[in-house]
Amino acid sequence: MTGPGGPRRYAVRHRTTYTYDEPVTSSFGRGFLRPRPTPTQRVLAHDVRVTPTPAVLEEHLDFFGNPSSYLEIHTDHERLELLKTTTVDVDWPEVSLAGLDAWTVGSAAAAVASSSDPVVRAVYRLPSELVELTRPVRAFAGGVVPSARPLGDAVQAVYHDIFTGFAYAKGATTVTTRLGELLASRAGVCQDFAHLAVACFRSAGLPARYVSGYIETAPPPGKPKLEGSDATHAWASVLTPLGWVDLDPTNDHLADSRYIVTAWGRDFRDVSPLKGVIFTDGSTSTLAVSVDVTRLPDPDPHDASAP
Repeated sequence: MTGPGGPRRYAVRHRTTYTYDEPVTSSFGRGFLRPRPTPTQRVLAHDVRVTPTPAVLEEHLDFFGNPSSYLEIHTDHERLELLKTTTVDVDWPEVSLAGLDAWTVGSAAAAVASSSDPVVRAVYRLPSELVELTRPVRAFAGGVVPSARPLGDAVQAVYHDIFTGFAYAKGATTVTTRLGELLASRAGVCQDFAHLAVACFRSAGLPARYVSGYIETAPPPGKPKLEGSDATHAWASVLTPLGWVDLDPTNDHLADSRYIVTAWGRDFRDVSPLKGVIFTDGSTSTLAVSVDVTRLPDPDPHDASAP
């Protein structure tokens, strides 16, 4: 592991604001408004405030175990705001890439196939809408995760080769960009790089999932951290004989205790932060997102209830 480990406590504030050019008479939405409990994190407190007040706001666990929220608003409005505030304890275990080298990619795929839940294997090994295993994708994956490569070396190669081989460029892609377009342009954002990492592992026969959440960021040296300057983030997770291993090709390392999970699924479409339908005579809208991930005093590492 290259980043910080050990228990950490964070306060996360995530504000999403839609502004419409004409009144919206009804709004129906579904999204992931609450971080999920995981083996690496424990949600201590959580609050969601929606303006205007929804007529319906319900929550259930989706197929992947994520808390999924559904809302309906029937009050005329030209502005919709969702404010999420969360306090969460995070503690990611250290991952030994050298330990994973006890397997090759091929032997790891065989070991996982013989020991994991067949439903999990099917869900996270098969192609999905935004992780298509086309010939160009398989060709790229074959150069990064060949069957004979030691597994730990292959995991590192996936996040490092994507980090060095692709430019991070906001606006270069959209939420519907396909991997073939990414391979052609060699530029994208965290969502695209997570999709490509997932595709590499699935091409090699290893189940892999797309993870959505947050990461603690730091301002440039000598500069204050600006309010609202953080952002949502995405990375990949692969199932190995030692369990799930999370990796971040956008930042060239494994996930660590700076990472806060909201939801996971096959690709972005499964974990879109908010999607829905509105009824309006208007034609345009604007979206503003503000995220703050604030470090709090660390939890007691001897607390038996910590993650």
